[in-house]
Amino acid sequence: MLKRLPNILTISRIVVIPFLLLLMCFDHSQFGHLVAAGLFLYACITDFLDGFLARAWSMQTKLGQFLDPIADKLLVGSVILVLVHFDRADLLPAIAIICREILVSGLREFLAEIRVSVPVSELAKVKTFLQMTAIFILVLGNEGMGDLSYINFIGRITLWVAAGLTLVTGYAYLKASIVHLTNQES
Repeated sequence: MLKRLPNILTISRIVVIPFLLLLMCFDHSQFGHLVAAGLFLYACITDFLDGFLARAWSMQTKLGQFLDPIADKLLVGSVILVLVHFDRADLLPAIAIICREILVSGLREFLAEIRVSVPVSELAKVKTFLQMTAIFILVLGNEGMGDLSYINFIGRITLWVAAGLTLVTGYAYLKASIVHLTNQES
């Protein structure tokens, strides 16, 4: 059981997504916001734990390597889309974040085929932390905090900062990958 824990955590993150989205779409009470934010926080914690445990216990599996990035993209993409739909997040940073995720996923898939690994930068880790923090704050919202009017503002500003870092780290990833892309054309 312990050997499968990282994959179980990843799968549980995927399972949580529909419940989180349903709460965001249909329960606009303070309780609904709190539970949705709690589910998102659970997903963020499992995102950290599954990779940490897999590396610490030397139990990285093909299934985990396949599912983890999918779980991340499903979580971030779907929640951001719902936040934009309910005007709880701005469209431009949402587009930047989703487009970067698609670009980096495509690059990683291509580079994996030619057996090239581009490590995650420290700035990309900061971007992920800010992005998850912004999304958590926006899911919680003013309503989850008892109508504190500045919570949404803080979430929106943090999302814009995360989107700026998204563009910077996406460009850095593309720049680091371009030599491998052009070598394949020869």
